[in-house]
Amino acid sequence: MTFADEVKNAVTARAALLVIGVLALQLLFIASYVGALHRPVPTDVPFGVVAPPQESGRIVSQLDGLPGGPLDPHAVSDAAEARRQIQNRDIDGALIVSPTRPADTLLVASGGGTVLATSLAKILKQAEAPRQRTVRTVDVAPASSDDFDGLSSFYLVVGWCVGGYLCASILAISAGTRPANRQRALIRTAVMALYSVAGGLGGAVIIGPILGALPGSVWALAGLGALTVFAVGMITLALEALTGIVGIGLAVLIIVVAGNPSAGGAFPLPMLPDFWRAIGPALPPGAGTWTARSVAYFHGNAVTGPLLVLSAWAVAGTALTLLLSMRRRGETDGTRRTTTVPGGSSHLG
Repeated sequence: MTFADEVKNAVTARAALLVIGVLALQLLFIASYVGALHRPVPTDVPFGVVAPPQESGRIVSQLDGLPGGPLDPHAVSDAAEARRQIQNRDIDGALIVSPTRPADTLLVASGGGTVLATSLAKILKQAEAPRQRTVRTVDVAPASSDDFDGLSSFYLVVGWCVGGYLCASILAISAGTRPANRQRALIRTAVMALYSVAGGLGGAVIIGPILGALPGSVWALAGLGALTVFAVGMITLALEALTGIVGIGLAVLIIVVAGNPSAGGAFPLPMLPDFWRAIGPALPPGAGTWTARSVAYFHGNAVTGPLLVLSAWAVAGTALTLLLSMRRRGETDGTRRTTTVPGGSSHLG
């Protein structure tokens, strides 16, 4: 046997295609993570300005014209309204201009991302220096001292996502990635649901009562975790039912390659490039991270949209999995019902 024959035996055409696919996934992983995170710069950060009426327009224009466009400022009626908008996650910070003293107050929320809060403080101090004014920073939604850089919520969601697609992959690979019938698909869906509940509750207990890394309701986080795991698991099962083992790679592409760097975890969304900022909220890691931070630091505000995103992934994955299993069963039944009898004739069995 020649060396070429040995190569063909050792690496089949199908294996070669899968290896090429893995290489492409690896390069996309590098491009996505480095592209999203190598140069975090605040851009168009939603920002409020509370100032005397005669100065408000001028200050808003000044902040809007800062080099690089770091802020997207608008006037806010008073300090209480600015705090309310920050707690509702409508804005990420606000400047309270004192009408009597050369000392202003910057409101930030490190619970939404410590790096962004620190960047806002730096930007405002530089902007106020030419006016010979000082800035005092007040954190109205501080991150826990045990939640370094506000990363705990992100890693919690990453863990849930990893569990979701790994569980789905194991369920599929153990008996073939294409469900042979609807019953098998229903069983896998039920197992995925039970696993999701266990994973969601386990993650919430670990990050809350055990480690004390995140405040907030354990049950709310557990519900978020169950929904996140189930959404990721079901979309993975659907992709596997649609494309076979390639579906695992597609799930990794969506969740890990595209979803993790755009989730706003290491750097909040206003610090990411436009592409990642746009796709992040529509993917499970981004929707989950936003919701976890809202539960922990913002009294559960502004979670309707992200929860709808996660629910849409869960419903789409479940529906597609069941529909594909029904189609597969129909194809199998059609094949089995046509048989050939001696003499060359055929009949339906």
